[in-house]
Amino acid sequence: MIRFECDYTEGAHERILQRLLETNDEQTGGYGVDKHCEKARAYIKTACDSENADVHFLVGGTQTNTTVISSILRPHQGAIAAISGHIAVHETGAIEATGHKVLTLPSDDGKIRAEQVKKLYDAHRNDATFEHMVQPGMVYISQPTENGTIYTKSELKALSQVCRECDLPLFIDGARLGYGLVAMDNDASLADIAKLCDVFYIGGTKIGALMGEAVVIINDALKKDFRYMIKQKGGLLAKGRMLGIQFETLFEDGLYYEISKHAIDMAMLLQTALTKQGIQFLYHSTTNQQFPILPDRTLKALSEKYTFSFWEKVDATHSAVRFCTSWATNKENVEMLIQDIQALQ
Repeated sequence: MIRFECDYTEGAHERILQRLLETNDEQTGGYGVDKHCEKARAYIKTACDSENADVHFLVGGTQTNTTVISSILRPHQGAIAAISGHIAVHETGAIEATGHKVLTLPSDDGKIRAEQVKKLYDAHRNDATFEHMVQPGMVYISQPTENGTIYTKSELKALSQVCRECDLPLFIDGARLGYGLVAMDNDASLADIAKLCDVFYIGGTKIGALMGEAVVIINDALKKDFRYMIKQKGGLLAKGRMLGIQFETLFEDGLYYEISKHAIDMAMLLQTALTKQGIQFLYHSTTNQQFPILPDRTLKALSEKYTFSFWEKVDATHSAVRFCTSWATNKENVEMLIQDIQALQ
């Protein structure tokens, strides 16, 4: 089977594995207080142009989202997100399990807009029975979105402005952030993101690491006691250096961006070829997630050789599916997929 259903089907980049091997016999302190984590933090702060940022390393995305969101919200508050947002759809109610509602907004492309946030916030404030409803307490977005789309710098600025006007912390889920940063139409740098939100994270699990996400807290008000929250949610890894070494390797000389670009190159190879075949896409994605609309008979035949994710039924005989490329996607496999789809059309 050739796997395209997600971007974490491979292990880790060989340089990370080599570094883990080289440092295996070192003795260090635990819980992220070691020289490798400190080096990784320094590299990330420099990349974010934010020396005042707090950087913490957690194991996975759901754990990170749950820890960050529950640390921000008071008991009566919820998180605003797109109806297709990861915390609303693909985290098994993890946020709700901490006692916080996900307040969803409609979205056709995976993004929410500043005016939607303002409208929801105002509707709550102006309702005579506001204290009987969950109060909007923060805004959650992902970059890229679940649909492979990316927020432009102007969209992020607008969201940031309305969040600050309404005193709503803005949290950016960056599980696939590297893929968004190197997308051809992206105009928001890592430093821009750091300036425009209160907290975000840089994904490693989907981009070259065995596991790991780097939480970057910009807003001073959100920094206090965050390590307590990590521990309480089971994320304070005793062998914390295992995470630090991976991010140290990814950020010391641009490897993170280099391997992210490979995934985008493979996705664009697929998109260009399928477009030339006259195939339409559910979303216009310039990132590593591609959503072609294909005949169901074609998908049935493809499923004997490839794995991919069903997305939605388009009509009686066609469905949209997701093909995901990654930092390690083999070009020959992409070319084979293209040829097989063409042969089945």
